[in-house]
Parts: sequence; structure tokens; C-alpha cells
Amino acid sequence: MERVHCVAVTLAKPEHLEAVKAALEALIEPVHQEKGMIQYEMYCDRTEPRRFVFIEQWETYEDFEAHVHAPHVKEFLRKTEGLIEENFFHPLSFHK
Repeated sequence: MERVHCVAVTLAKPEHLEAVKAALEALIEPVHQEKGMIQYEMYCDRTEPRRFVFIEQWETYEDFEAHVHAPHVKEFLRKTEGLIEENFFHPLSFHK
């Protein structure tokens, strides 16, 4: 089976930077408990402090899909509704 890599980017609205950052940080521990999680790291963009980038790696695409639909991810989206300017992710396959 092929591992799945993902780059996820969240851009907080200026007035909600701290709330979004706290909500993103709260995701780290529960995600690290998920089945198939190999790597889940949060970075802050040096040139745009409102932009948070996650580098992820999952054992399988099914594990990645389960993550996307996990209760704590859904709760994050509910809690940050209206606070985020842009939120997207790109699952990638390794090119040999």
C-alpha cells in the first residue's frame, strides 16, 4: 500500500488569528492518536503569520479519509466557522 502525504493550509482572518491558532494547536494531540498517522506537524508561515501549514503523512488513503471525517476535525471546523479566510488540503502520492 502507498502512503499518503498531505499539505494542509489554513489562513486565519486577521481579527481571529489567536483563536484559530489555539484551535489548530488543540487538534495536534488527538490527531497524533489516530490510526495510520505517521507525521502531523504544524508550521507558521514566516512571511504571513496568519497562515498555518500542516505537513501530514498517513499509512493509507483510508486512514487519511478517516482523519478528514474524525469528530475532532469536524469540531474544529464548527468552532472556527467564520474565523478562517481560507482552508484547504492537498493529498499527494509519492512520485518515484
